[in-house]
Amino acid sequence: MEELYQKLAECVESGKINKAAPFPPNMKGQNGSEEITKQLLEAGAEAGEVLEKSLIVGMSAIGVKFRENKVFVPQVLMAAKAMSTSMEQLKPLFAAGINTRKGVFVIGTVEGDLHDIGKNLVAMMVEGNGYEVIDLGTDVKAEAFIEQLEKTPDCTLGMSALLTTTMVNMEKIVKEVKAKYPEQKICIGGAPVNQDFCDKIGADSYNPDPQGVVEFLDNMAS
Repeated sequence: MEELYQKLAECVESGKINKAAPFPPNMKGQNGSEEITKQLLEAGAEAGEVLEKSLIVGMSAIGVKFRENKVFVPQVLMAAKAMSTSMEQLKPLFAAGINTRKGVFVIGTVEGDLHDIGKNLVAMMVEGNGYEVIDLGTDVKAEAFIEQLEKTPDCTLGMSALLTTTMVNMEKIVKEVKAKYPEQKICIGGAPVNQDFCDKIGADSYNPDPQGVVEFLDNMAS
């Protein structure tokens, strides 16, 4: 069983989705995350164990490599795809209450901004590290964030902006959310965003990469 956990972690880190997938070339013809997840569950592994011992290990490894510029967006997207393939088999078990998640993370690209690659990377990395992710999409107004908060009050909010012109909307949304929910934790990110801006608008965390968001959430959960 431990060997299967390790193999699944390697598949996630490498972006090996299933046996038929040609990527990566050095794993051609080998079982991928789809087959190995099935094997683990059939052998009696719990969904939480698969998540903790394989998916989190693999996604953490690719997250650190991405931070260190050892891999780039395409490799992270392939890893996330391999992780998502496993999660499709695990989600029904979590939904049935058989296993629990570490917390809830709500994310969206702020009003006026339609960019979603960075947001999607963060969402996939956070999900792969054991959290339930609710993705509100792009062009998300303050009302939508607040409405979701009323449904999931114990969540952490994540906001993304890729344009300098939409940073002003991020500031407005953070202030509206904090006015109604002063204790709400909000993390922000995106190309034009930095720590000074985070401090200025009253957000709780700025991270230049997805792994930083995971670490922020893990620190709060511990």
